[in-house]
Amino acid sequence: MCQKLRATCPNMIHEEPLHSEKIGVWCGMYRRRIIGSIFLDATITTAAYMEIFNTFVNQLDDEELSTGYFQQDGATSHTSHAGMAEIQSFFGDLVISKGLWPPRSPDLTPPDYFSWGYLKGELTKTSHEPQTP
Repeated sequence: MCQKLRATCPNMIHEEPLHSEKIGVWCGMYRRRIIGSIFLDATITTAAYMEIFNTFVNQLDDEELSTGYFQQDGATSHTSHAGMAEIQSFFGDLVISKGLWPPRSPDLTPPDYFSWGYLKGELTKTSHEPQTP
């Protein structure tokens, strides 16, 4: 079929994306609750990450701010000097980030136990779910 189309329309252009579609997911976890589940479809800059971070911090209570650890990966937008200064102004030395353990460490963290499955479930929810009257 394609060969026939190409033979009849030699100037036809077929475009395909270079990479598959991707989505970023952000959430916070504290011992009693999940904070957020923000789905992002754009590349995250330091400014965008700090906007998400400030929204997150505004949802925390005093106990969470004083006893909670802030853990993040080593993505460049997460570990910029300005970003780390902002994060440390809220969490002090309770920040787990780049440089504290080797990359691709086999140590399991809360996301490995719980959040990836939870977030995958949130992402795959459809509007076709049965609705109760």
